[in-house]
Amino acid sequence: MIKKINIFIFVLLTSCSSVGQFGAGVDITFDPRTIGMQIDDTIMQKNLSARLALSDKKYFISIQSEVRDGNIFLSGKVDQAEEKIKITKMAWETKGVRSVKNAITIKGQSTFKGTAKDILITSQLRSALIFNKKTKARNYTLETINQNIYIFGIAMDKEEKQEVINEANKIFDVKKVIPSIYLAADLSRNKL
Repeated sequence: MIKKINIFIFVLLTSCSSVGQFGAGVDITFDPRTIGMQIDDTIMQKNLSARLALSDKKYFISIQSEVRDGNIFLSGKVDQAEEKIKITKMAWETKGVRSVKNAITIKGQSTFKGTAKDILITSQLRSALIFNKKTKARNYTLETINQNIYIFGIAMDKEEKQEVINEANKIFDVKKVIPSIYLAADLSRNKL
């Protein structure tokens, strides 16, 4: 019981940081979500992270989750396919979830060379988005797995969404671009 409490307290303390599990948090000045929406998404993310860590402490480090407007994006690596299914089920059981995008891979399915190539692709896209004046790079989480780029975030308008996808498609060695980009105007709590 004490281990569970320690993990929960650690999760709460780490939630105070502006840096997320993917290396960069979303800056409030660029985030089109309301403060309430951001709080709801953060609570969902921390709830899922805590439940994953309580299920198996290795998930705390090996699995990353990102939540935007109730849409959960999972990434990381697991040892067996059954674990991927278990984690997906836990994500769907999170209160308030609207969708789950799963980019979790099974260990042993990629090589050192492939992992290096994935890191390079992600870095190239991150740089392209930072230098492109038509995009707000901080609003996107990027994950490359087996040369497939997963983009999760919120675009201010359709033009920005298309610009992000175009930048991803320009990168050499990319097999597929899988966008989960929501428009600010389409966020569920904005449609009242």
